Amino acid sequence: MINILLFAHLQESIGESKLCVDLSDRTVGQIKEWMEIQYPQINLQHVMTAVNEEFAKDATVVEKRDTIAFIPPISGG
Repeated sequence: MINILLFAHLQESIGESKLCVDLSDRTVGQIKEWMEIQYPQINLQHVMTAVNEEFAKDATVVEKRDTIAFIPPISGG
């Protein structure tokens, strides 16, 4: 099992701030694809991703008990 943390509009779109799913031993890119299939209202193409509080690329493998965070771009004035 891995923990997925969601922020900003992703959290609002799904209605959850944290998910616990059995997606270990997959890449960040594979998890993004799974998320977009499960939650078609979200788009993860332009979000930053962190695994265990370190920025990660789509090729990073997420292991059991890891925490992955999807962080949307922040806009402001």
